[in-house]
Amino acid sequence: MIAIIDYVAGNVKSVANAVRRLGFETIITSDFEEIRNAEKVIFPGVGEASTAMKYLKQKNLEKLIPTLKQPFLGICLGQQLLCDFSEEGATKCLGIFDLKVKEFPSTDIVPHMGWNNLQKLQGPLFEGISEADNFYFVHSYYCEIGEFTTSECDYILPFSATLQKDNFYGTQFHPEKSGDVGSKILENFLKLK
Repeated sequence: MIAIIDYVAGNVKSVANAVRRLGFETIITSDFEEIRNAEKVIFPGVGEASTAMKYLKQKNLEKLIPTLKQPFLGICLGQQLLCDFSEEGATKCLGIFDLKVKEFPSTDIVPHMGWNNLQKLQGPLFEGISEADNFYFVHSYYCEIGEFTTSECDYILPFSATLQKDNFYGTQFHPEKSGDVGSKILENFLKLK
């Protein structure tokens, strides 16, 4: 069973539909035990960092998430909340990735919205993926580059398109909105042991 964390952030249903299309059973839940006992966990997100963290704290999920041992995937805001701190609402986040989330400078159009390719691909999520492939992004804040960066994207400046530390993975782009190549990223995650 794949648990998709429901924390009043948008996009939960489209992630669930993308996972089901790949032949996996899902449950959309904010229940502590259901999340802890799931085979894998997906943490989607379209929303605002401080509001999302407030909801996680109401459900005690901010204590649960860092203790999980199964493969865990944060998407967009879900990736950002796995970092230490977000400039969005001056928010203390979950602290799994020792990185800051920063607001794009307004030297170009913000939010970053549309299709981009990635560079410096590393790790199991990218099996069967190349630097020529494009992914769909929509965000005004970005994760800085650091030791947990497994791919980069360049929009206004280079930033972490994906992150990994132990069983925790993150994508700044939306795999569920990225067509066949996004489905391949999800499939690679869902096949992790």
